Amino acid sequence: MIRQAKAEDATTLAGFAVKLWGGHSVEEMAHQFEDLLSGDDAACFLQYVDGKAAGFAQCQLRNDYVEGTDSSPVGYLEGIFMEEPYRRRGYAKELLRACEAWAKEKHCTEFASDCELQNEESLRFHLAAGFEEANRIICFRKDI
Repeated sequence: MIRQAKAEDATTLAGFAVKLWGGHSVEEMAHQFEDLLSGDDAACFLQYVDGKAAGFAQCQLRNDYVEGTDSSPVGYLEGIFMEEPYRRRGYAKELLRACEAWAKEKHCTEFASDCELQNEESLRFHLAAGFEEANRIICFRKDI
């Protein structure tokens, strides 16, 4: 079962997000999800298996240029995560479909995502889910 997350799900979402992205505490991420879910330009979905939250997906609208797209806004998969025992069973694709349906409701005609160059597992997921590679980039930064 998939359902759209609400503000009261922020801690559950944050627990998954910390496993996906790291670098933040659950408390910090929970506050970010509370803020995110209070607006209309983002959504999170929770996947339940046997009554237990097993993963999540976060999507939002991007109005700036999105690599490889021609329209605006574009629905964008910001992150998707399934606990290890539930991977490779089609649950993540179901979450992706929920995100795509949400973006269509927001009048998007394109949906995009990204992954880091070395993340082969994410690349395989995206290709298997029907995404086509639009570009590869290397980003730079420096202190000034």
